Amino acid sequence: IFRGTLNKRGVRIITGLGKYFRQVDKNRNGFLSQAAFKEALNVFHLEMPEGDFESLWLILDDSKSDKVDYGEFTRAIFGEMNEYRKAFVRKAYMKLDFNKTGSVPMVDVRKCYCAK
Repeated sequence: IFRGTLNKRGVRIITGLGKYFRQVDKNRNGFLSQAAFKEALNVFHLEMPEGDFESLWLILDDSKSDKVDYGEFTRAIFGEMNEYRKAFVRKAYMKLDFNKTGSVPMVDVRKCYCAK
C-alpha cells in the first residue's frame, strides 16, 4: 500500500490509525469490522473510491474473516520485518521473558524499559 519510504506525515497517519484502532476496539479483541475500518480512513481523510476500498480490504483481510486486525494492517503497510530486525526483537523479548513463560507482564516490561 505504502511501499517505499514513508514521509513524516505518512508515519503520523499510520501511528494515528493504530491509536484510533485501539480506541474503537471496544471489546479489546484486536479486530475491526469493514465499516469501522472505513470510518477510520474517513477520520484520517483517507477517502477513496469504493472499488479501491474493496481492493484494499481484500489485501488487509488476508485471512478472509470479514474483519482486520492490527497485525494484518501493519504487515500490509510495512511488510514483514527483515531477518536482522526479527533477530533483534527475539533477543529483546528473551531478555524481557527472563522467567521463560512465553508472556511478559507489564510489571516486567517496566523493570527493563524506560521511555525517557
